[in-house]
Amino acid sequence: MNKTARQALTLCKRIVIKVGTSTIMYPNGTVNLQRMEKLAFVLSDLRNQGKEVILVSSGAVGVGLHRLKLLEAPKTIPEQQAVASVGQSELMNLYSSFFFNYGQVIGQVLMTRDIVEFPESRLNAINTFEQLLMKKVIPIVNENDTVAVDELDHETKFGDNDQLSAIVAGITEADLLIMLSDIDGFYDRNPNEDEKAQLFHEVHQITPDLLSLAGGVGSKFGTGGMITKLNAAEHILERSGQMVLANGEDPTVIFNIIAGEDIGTLFTAK
Repeated sequence: MNKTARQALTLCKRIVIKVGTSTIMYPNGTVNLQRMEKLAFVLSDLRNQGKEVILVSSGAVGVGLHRLKLLEAPKTIPEQQAVASVGQSELMNLYSSFFFNYGQVIGQVLMTRDIVEFPESRLNAINTFEQLLMKKVIPIVNENDTVAVDELDHETKFGDNDQLSAIVAGITEADLLIMLSDIDGFYDRNPNEDEKAQLFHEVHQITPDLLSLAGGVGSKFGTGGMITKLNAAEHILERSGQMVLANGEDPTVIFNIIAGEDIGTLFTAK
């Protein structure tokens, strides 16, 4: 392990944290209130330490399904977007309640791909983030699932929140992206199926060999799959950024990562 690379994380001031649906939802489809509460505590404390924090949160569709008492996601785009609409407001309501307990103000930022692909929209998004962070607000970002579509020539979707978190880290020039998932990091094979799976502690380049280890698009380690996490890491490395992929089972692990401890997989160009 390169101790210097890990120690460099202690100097990070602007941090993007991405949580997957599996981090804030139980497998039975109900909301993991305990984990959301702990996440609010950790991020509020980081803010108190003087860090600038941005949260990219999945879970709108999952929370929407729970709220509407639906057992599975609907098939059509309008139905899915209706579920996301209900879930989005419910999700923010929950975050508001938990962050309020720690005296932390939050703001919602809903994004579609065209926001970052058109220069004027991109600049507006950057200015919004800068203003929120200047006012000590924690922006909570999600893809605007209620209007985003990915078909024909009207492509407004990021595809997944892993990619979205990497893009947010890029446009805000964040020092670090911490991606919390339901796996301890990036392995050479699926640790859920093979006990001999080895964890990569540090990765400097996303190679075709590494992508093949992720098992292709069909592989599902979490909701997004490992391939989307490697694509996000590639986006981060291209701009010489840093990303840590770790297990979000206990959100206080964020403190340990920022303290430079050897947790999860560190993606760094250095």
